[in-house]
Amino acid sequence: MMVKLLALGMLLLTPLWTSGPLVAGVTTAAFQKLQSLAGDWEGKDEQGNMVKSNFKLMVSGTAVMETLNHSGMDEMVTFYTVDGDRIALLHFCPTNNQPRMRTTPAEGEIKELAFSFEGAGNLLNPEMGHEHKLVLEFQDKDHIVERWTWRAKGKDTEMVYRLARKARSSSNDGNQARKSQKT
Repeated sequence: MMVKLLALGMLLLTPLWTSGPLVAGVTTAAFQKLQSLAGDWEGKDEQGNMVKSNFKLMVSGTAVMETLNHSGMDEMVTFYTVDGDRIALLHFCPTNNQPRMRTTPAEGEIKELAFSFEGAGNLLNPEMGHEHKLVLEFQDKDHIVERWTWRAKGKDTEMVYRLARKARSSSNDGNQARKSQKT
């Protein structure tokens, strides 16, 4: 009888022992995918308007800062960071509110991160306009899609930005240009 109880206890506790490192590994992999976005991106929205974004590693790589510029709008800044077994974001919007969202990454290849609204600073009531959801799709290492959902008065409007990584110019190219000018 004691052996059966011990076996049952171990069976029930096994998920607790194994889920911690597994979940941490999935979250780490998802955050590394965000870190890999470091650099400049350009693209268009669904109406053909220009969109630019820059991802930058911050605070010894523990945070990723995105600065997003959409034609005709003030820039927006979003910070992404690991929060236990999830990834959190804090979005600074030109409307002067700061939505907080989180995602729990799924196991397997990270193809997208779907962030859900959890609250906002400086949002007097939930009927006021605010970013309510972000789905970040990783198409390949040089192409992403950002699907932002704006919510106002209970109505959702999706804004889709298709972005491609800008080609990086080599620092040697700059050095070669300076050398050519001197000769």
